[in-house]
Amino acid sequence: MFGLFGKKSGSSALRKHAERAGNKRAQALDRWEAIQALAAAGTAEAVEALLVRFTFYVDPTITDQEEKDAAFEGVLRSGDAALGPVTAFLRKAESISWPLKILDRLASAEEVTSKLLDMLSGMDTEYERDPQRKIQVLSALEERTDPRIVEAVTRFLEDSNETVRFTAVGALLAQAEAESAREAIVECLCNEESVRVRNRILQGFIERGWDFADRVDEVRPKLPPGYALDKKGVPRGP
Repeated sequence: MFGLFGKKSGSSALRKHAERAGNKRAQALDRWEAIQALAAAGTAEAVEALLVRFTFYVDPTITDQEEKDAAFEGVLRSGDAALGPVTAFLRKAESISWPLKILDRLASAEEVTSKLLDMLSGMDTEYERDPQRKIQVLSALEERTDPRIVEAVTRFLEDSNETVRFTAVGALLAQAEAESAREAIVECLCNEESVRVRNRILQGFIERGWDFADRVDEVRPKLPPGYALDKKGVPRGP
């Protein structure tokens, strides 16, 4: 451990620990010791190495969870030095759950939401083979409240992927400012073929006590079985 800081021998030791911590085929004890050493180093380079541990799974499950928990705590201990590497990892990781969990401990809610919105701004609504990252970002935004979310998410009501549209509806309806997207949500309902998406929209309107007012004639044919509109255009569910 003495050689981890600064000198050439330290750089060599750090690389060695990084290789072991990021190798799913390494002995569990060697990987564990490497994680502990990287956690003690506290540098941005050590954080980058620890983050690799979140990209693979090992058996048994308890070992996998213990190692990831140790890597998580090690990254947190690095404080501000971890912000850059974790943000970069958030942008490229297949799953954003761990980097998001870390950022929620290192930065303010507003800062984390800003990072998610920045990621979303680089995504489009056209077809893509694997929209999972987009879905993950929208799901994360559904769990947060921020005045900026409605404007950023509304365009995804027209996404080519049904699950993206479903998740976008949830993210919008979770916001205090959802009223500003109300017309866009109604338009989505009128054009939507997916029963699942239409159900989510209707449940959101029921929960908020919203009506469809002058769009009743367009909305009524899109109602799934069990739903109806009263005279004022207020939806009633099963």
